[in-house]
Amino acid sequence: MHNPYANPEPLHFSGVSFDETLIQKYNRQGPRYTSYPTALEFAPIAEGVEADVLASRDVDVPLSLYFHIPFCRHLCYYCGCNKIITKKNSDSGDYLEHLFAEIRHKASLLQGNPLVKQVHFGGGTPTFLTDDELVRLWEFLQTQFRFADDGDFSIEIDPRELRETTLEVLRGLGFNRLSFGVQDLEEKVQIAVNRVQPESLVRAVMAEARRLGFRSINIDLIYGLPHQTVASMANTVTRVIDIAPDRLSVFNYAHLPERFYAQKRINEADLPSPADKLTMFGDTINALTQAGYQYIGIDHFAKPDDEMAIAQRNGELHRNFQGYATLGECDLLGFGVSAISQIGRHILQNHTKLKTYTQMVQDGKLTAVKHIAADPKDALRRYVIMNLLCHDYLDFADVSAKFGIDTPTYFADELAQLGDLQADGLVAISDTGVRILPKGRILGRSVAMVFDEYLGKKHANRFSKVI
Repeated sequence: MHNPYANPEPLHFSGVSFDETLIQKYNRQGPRYTSYPTALEFAPIAEGVEADVLASRDVDVPLSLYFHIPFCRHLCYYCGCNKIITKKNSDSGDYLEHLFAEIRHKASLLQGNPLVKQVHFGGGTPTFLTDDELVRLWEFLQTQFRFADDGDFSIEIDPRELRETTLEVLRGLGFNRLSFGVQDLEEKVQIAVNRVQPESLVRAVMAEARRLGFRSINIDLIYGLPHQTVASMANTVTRVIDIAPDRLSVFNYAHLPERFYAQKRINEADLPSPADKLTMFGDTINALTQAGYQYIGIDHFAKPDDEMAIAQRNGELHRNFQGYATLGECDLLGFGVSAISQIGRHILQNHTKLKTYTQMVQDGKLTAVKHIAADPKDALRRYVIMNLLCHDYLDFADVSAKFGIDTPTYFADELAQLGDLQADGLVAISDTGVRILPKGRILGRSVAMVFDEYLGKKHANRFSKVI
């Protein structure tokens, strides 16, 4: 069957034009669209809803499992996450017992014998767990779920906290993908954000992971950190290209000390100017694409032979709460404090406070406290937004056939709102659809926002800018 979102030409996906004037014109605040409706539409969950959602899910849909390990040994000052900074290994042991209880409870409600195609350990720092705890958790999961032989099993690591045997243990368990933060390779920047991580350590971890056969390795970078300059960021990117990760995530640092306590330790006077930040991002895009990386979208890059890049060219890329994903046909089932699940039309989130999450588990309760039930109209708009962000394209005939509408008529107001973007060469609107052009690719979220019914009604100022 023809997939209108497939495009085998890698040049299309590498092609991105950086026009600073247009970026400043359309650089609005907006969601990252890891879901639609977004997490800001969460409402308190009614009693019995989570059990019903788990028990009634489509048994033929495979599972993607997410496990949230909230612990870190070090506080990174740029961090805006809900993490627990501790040195006590006993904390993770206690947490595992509650995690096991939650897993047993949820697994007991699932019908059939669902196949697990994807697993991700995130946090926090999952490698805060000892090697024995990682083995224990993985072996326990084998008793609760049926795993695909060729599944995608990934984990976030902290190179500073790896034991000599950890990567070997992970590979032996079946993990085949790693992700870790580098953020910046300049020591002055690392000291300012309290994450000192020598380049030699990064290279050593990369070499060991390659030796062990991990098939995909992601590195995170951040632009806009204290003491970064256009020249220093370019130097970091050049060195990272030489390290040659399979994927890269390049995030914009948003300084919001009024919301994130850790950021109060960053001296605002040390931050680069907005103009320099914009130049850093443009230079990074140019350097990575010239080095052969495929620009996936928003802040993600991948080598052309990586599964993510291939999925995009095949028109099969998706987005969920983990960002871009290659197995979007899966239901996402989250475990642990603050974990999010996406099951059919339902989005659920566990309690975000560890003490309350722990008490709910001890009381034998399911742990979701927030919920969104998407309706058919939400499903339509989600489909449109995700295809624009994943494939830079909205195909009218495809949407019309899938949802039983006349797409140009249904979205007449939205298409009119795209008029200025079309006049500026960011999008092309034709009788067949809407395509985001090279000048518009890094502003894809601004295009997607036109189709978001919830924007403007409330929480318009709860987002960071697109760039």
